[in-house]
Amino acid sequence: MNELVTDIAGWIPAVILPTATFIQLVRLAVVRSAVGVSLSTWLLFGFANLGLYVYTEKYFEVQSILGLLVTAVLDFIIVAMIIAYRNKPVDHPAPSK
Repeated sequence: MNELVTDIAGWIPAVILPTATFIQLVRLAVVRSAVGVSLSTWLLFGFANLGLYVYTEKYFEVQSILGLLVTAVLDFIIVAMIIAYRNKPVDHPAPSK
């Protein structure tokens, strides 16, 4: 396959995966509640990303680090936040008059 196409294909998940994960992390931080967020899903995503990072054997390529390793770290931060916010109700702002 063309090297340029392969390189672009590697950058797509390197940008999308950590960005999508970061969006969930920010939402958790803002809402401070884990209602509706699956602990098992994010835990499995974390392990899957780590497994794929090891499987690809591209340990020093930026695309692999961003797309898989950084995303796995963010996944596990989300897991920690879910555990921390597990029993907290959603904070709703007081109605304005």
